[in-house]
Amino acid sequence: MAADTDEHIEAEEDERGIHSFDGQLLRRIAQYLKPYVGWVVLALAITLVGSFLGPLRPWLVQRGIDNYIVVGDLEGLQRIILYLALALFGEGLLSFAENYLTQYIGQQAIYDLRTTVFRHVQDQPLQFFDRTPIGRLITRTTSDVEALSDVLSSGLIVALGDLFKLIFIAYFMFTLNWVLAVVTLMVMPLMVWVTFWFRNNVREQYRETRKQVSRLNSFIQEHVTGMHIVQLFNREEEEMDRFEGINDEHRAAHLQTIFYYAIFWPSVEFIANVALAAVLWFGGLRAMAGSALTLGVLVAFIQYARQFFEPIRDLSNQYDTLQRAMAGAERIFGVLDEDHRLPEPDDPVELDRVEGKIEFRKVWFAYEDDNEGDPDWVLKDVSFTVEPGETAALVGATGAGKSTVMNLLLRFYEPQRGEILVDGVSIEDLRLRDLRQHIGLVLQDVFLFSGSVERNLTLNDPSVDEASMKRAAEIVQADQFIERLPEGYQQDVKERGSSLSHGQRQLLAFVRALLYDPDVMVLDEATSSVDTETESLIQQALDRLTEGRTTLAIAHRLSTIQDADKILVMHKGELRERGTHQELLALDGLYRKLYDLQYADQAFSASGDGEPPDDRVRA
Repeated sequence: MAADTDEHIEAEEDERGIHSFDGQLLRRIAQYLKPYVGWVVLALAITLVGSFLGPLRPWLVQRGIDNYIVVGDLEGLQRIILYLALALFGEGLLSFAENYLTQYIGQQAIYDLRTTVFRHVQDQPLQFFDRTPIGRLITRTTSDVEALSDVLSSGLIVALGDLFKLIFIAYFMFTLNWVLAVVTLMVMPLMVWVTFWFRNNVREQYRETRKQVSRLNSFIQEHVTGMHIVQLFNREEEEMDRFEGINDEHRAAHLQTIFYYAIFWPSVEFIANVALAAVLWFGGLRAMAGSALTLGVLVAFIQYARQFFEPIRDLSNQYDTLQRAMAGAERIFGVLDEDHRLPEPDDPVELDRVEGKIEFRKVWFAYEDDNEGDPDWVLKDVSFTVEPGETAALVGATGAGKSTVMNLLLRFYEPQRGEILVDGVSIEDLRLRDLRQHIGLVLQDVFLFSGSVERNLTLNDPSVDEASMKRAAEIVQADQFIERLPEGYQQDVKERGSSLSHGQRQLLAFVRALLYDPDVMVLDEATSSVDTETESLIQQALDRLTEGRTTLAIAHRLSTIQDADKILVMHKGELRERGTHQELLALDGLYRKLYDLQYADQAFSASGDGEPPDDRVRA
């Protein structure tokens, strides 16, 4: 299913790319050169001078042969040789300066582009990541950006240099002998036709190759992440077959690109040799016929015929680079154009301190809303209020909408209808940064970055000092296991915290949330995967942490929330019951059923008399 979704997304991108215009893409790429326009102008000037020195050499050779060798002028010949040496030295020096400068400009531009793409991806809401394969985003920020490297580094400037070189060569040829110049250029219609044939075919093939690279990256990323599932269910051979299929399609796409180049390059070489043969044949006949064509002119034209097709070959190579860049640029700008960032208020409300009153007013939400028909509502007309300092627990079966409530409160998603308020202010009137800095979140599935314990706790925030970090660790009693680690707070936790137990990772998540002294604490099954002893330690810490702080907790184990100020019972997206633990048991509704399901078997086993105890009386 994931692979099919990825292919569907790529197909949509390809359809958009077919109608894209090269000029528009080039202008967008060139935007990243604007900050370095001074260096670009200098590089162009260097390239222009270097493009003149190359065509100047055959002209000097012609002068040396006709004006000095033929008449036996040694002094003049020595002067021409000196000029030739200076031209060669200058051309080499300018080539070095051009290469270094263009690479410097390109790497700066690539740095800016990659930063722009990553910042854009980072600013997207979670809904963007729900439907965008991670491998696709990795491809965009790595190989697709790298495909633009040569264009931004040297492609555009070198291409202009090659065009200037063609102009200078044509000028010198027509100055020396316009007839031979016309003979040399007679093959140009054939060259243009071959070039357009190559262009039309290789553009589509590069797009197909980039698509296959993205599929390959997505597959590898997904399967490396889920390798334990593959191995657990002995699916290595089947997944290997799938990988070989995707890898084979990638190879076929790349080989097809190679096929077009295998035809194009020999064709260009053949046309260049035809032009050279035409110059030798026609010029030789005219020279033997006693025309005014001199030996120096013929020798110069032989060099010009070779030189003329060098920039054409280089331009073809630059076109190759440009096509790879175009394929990458289409996909990069496709991501940049897909902007789903949540709107920030024009006149945001400032909240220096949050009292902690949370209100949901007639909130409706669906993860997929295509504006056609009735959406699949995850929340339906949900309304409740949590007063400052209260602890409210959300309970219900899987899929009831509990986690969605948390996601909406933190504005990871936007409701289609209704309003959510904090201290009487709509969260849409708050800056995202201001809203989230007042809310601490601890998830059931704790994510840790590769790096030290300290880095995962502080997230490299310079405002968090070591004393604050250790004090927060002591509150949740995480300091006990941290200090037992070989390197303490500097211990490397490996990727995703693989070197720590699940319980230890959850303790670190508590510390991370507490470091910023949040006014509201959101707990999503925060003690679900820890042992009894660790849960007891966390529960003791939670009693102190939630005092005077609004707490919203999702719980499947009802034993962890029986002391909550209010319990909200969700069922199929609706808020069906609310009250304290005792009130909901007395109501004999959904909560009572959940309670019986969790405790009836355990209580029956503990009684040992064959009859379940009367939970109603005991409660």
